[in-house]
Amino acid sequence: MLKKSLLAAAASLALVAAGTTAFAADKGAKTVVLVHGAFADGTGWRGVYDILKKDGYNVSIVQNTTTSLAADVAATRQAIAKSEGPVVLVGHSYGGVVISEAGTDEKVQSVVYIAAFAPDKGESVSTLIANPPAGAPVPPILPPVDGFLFLDKAKFAASFAADVDAETAAFMADSQVPWGVEALTGAVTEPAWKTKPSYYLVAAQDLMIPPAAQAMMAKRAGATVVEVPGSHAIYVSNPKAVADLIEKAAQPAN
Repeated sequence: MLKKSLLAAAASLALVAAGTTAFAADKGAKTVVLVHGAFADGTGWRGVYDILKKDGYNVSIVQNTTTSLAADVAATRQAIAKSEGPVVLVGHSYGGVVISEAGTDEKVQSVVYIAAFAPDKGESVSTLIANPPAGAPVPPILPPVDGFLFLDKAKFAASFAADVDAETAAFMADSQVPWGVEALTGAVTEPAWKTKPSYYLVAAQDLMIPPAAQAMMAKRAGATVVEVPGSHAIYVSNPKAVADLIEKAAQPAN
């Protein structure tokens, strides 16, 4: 008798859980996972985080090491697993490669690219930047040392964060995270944007990833696109525009 009661209780809990999940899906995502890109860490998301939290979202920030695509995808998948689904997965810059690979997780409702690489199957950062168009700005990336890359500190603000206040830009330059050469060559197997709704914010004055390249990748992904004036660090300089697009991506699927 006790066994039957326990089974009945378990079944009831399962039904409640299923109903809760379905309700959450109907209401859209209330959880956002943010993935930073190269030369940066998760602290740059603070402005976006504050807006999303104020608007009632659960937010996780992945402190990916940018040492290799495999390691960064693993860290992102851990964050997704710990989150209450459905999840909006957001990536800036190289973080776009990470979310393209990790975003196929069944808990991910949509993927959002913020001035980011959005590779197709078999593509990596290395292949996407292999043949820059004539006249495209050249990011001031220093030669690799022990397998890692840095931006020239003296040119960091102008190239990466031209619209960020000088004090913050200087801090970002001095707190750079080394970008592993191995991360540049990590290729995507099945990009999430092929199966998940995708959104893309083009930074119109970006000197790291040319806006034309951003627009091309966004169009190829069939993404909902917004273009905003700003530098590559648009997520720092204009967190409101970034948060607005993320909240749009969190709405229930039609």
